[in-house]
Amino acid sequence: MNWGIDLGGTKIEGVILDPSGNVIDRRRIATEREHGYEHIVSRIALLVEQMKEATGLEPEKIGIGTPGTIDPPTGLMKNSNTTVLNGQPLGKDLEAAIGVPLTLANDANCFAVAETLMGCVPKEMPDAKVVFGVILGTGTGGGLVINGEIIGGAQGIGGEWGHMFLDNSGGYCYCGRVGCAERILSGPSVEKYYAAMSGRSLTMKEIVPRYRAGGNPAATAAMERWFHYFAKGISTIINVIDPDVVVLGGGLSNIEELYTKAVPQVVNHLFNPRMDTVFLKPELGDSAGVFGAALL
Repeated sequence: MNWGIDLGGTKIEGVILDPSGNVIDRRRIATEREHGYEHIVSRIALLVEQMKEATGLEPEKIGIGTPGTIDPPTGLMKNSNTTVLNGQPLGKDLEAAIGVPLTLANDANCFAVAETLMGCVPKEMPDAKVVFGVILGTGTGGGLVINGEIIGGAQGIGGEWGHMFLDNSGGYCYCGRVGCAERILSGPSVEKYYAAMSGRSLTMKEIVPRYRAGGNPAATAAMERWFHYFAKGISTIINVIDPDVVVLGGGLSNIEELYTKAVPQVVNHLFNPRMDTVFLKPELGDSAGVFGAALL
């Protein structure tokens, strides 16, 4: 059996998969991160106990998807927007709390490997060797999978395009730098730009229909800016790793104009006269992260 845990900012999800990928058990509990680091560790251990009690199974090892990543030289968490995790030996503390070996990976990497092995890629592009998974939601992240394996990199930051420099207009990021892709492409960043243009705060669910209806200059400006910078940002990834497939995930990947308006602009920034990279919608929904953790 493959056991996986997906640690999110608001929820922790667990799954047990049989060797064929069928779900034996799946459940969620609240993260309650406002109570601090030790409480998060205890919540993950609690979820594992609940899964054991529900199924009568005992894990031999568990894969865990995390916001942020483990720093390879130190074993400490870094780059997490759940900031109480940063600088903490999460893997070591969880192994002590749960009592079995663990494998930890960034949640965007878990998304990418799940879609590569179980989701849209084997259905749409079964011969793909290089897959880049994109997260577009409250944050912006990415994961790189080559020949079915996550490429975490020497520093554990493989695929982290959310913190590559995109444009100064994004302003300061929580990571301490200016102009990160996350500060332009994430949902809250688009909402912030719309508010600056219109003087009114709206959510993406409110901005998108206003853009589609026309007659709202602020919505048009915010969305067209998003399309432009998405194309510019992802083109840099394509120019460097030349993936067969880019899988678009996260809440914003459900916006149809991302495929019809933004993706066609990518070729304008490529070192190639055409774009052969295929963009796919995810197959596994918000379960991709926990399935990817189980596959670790």
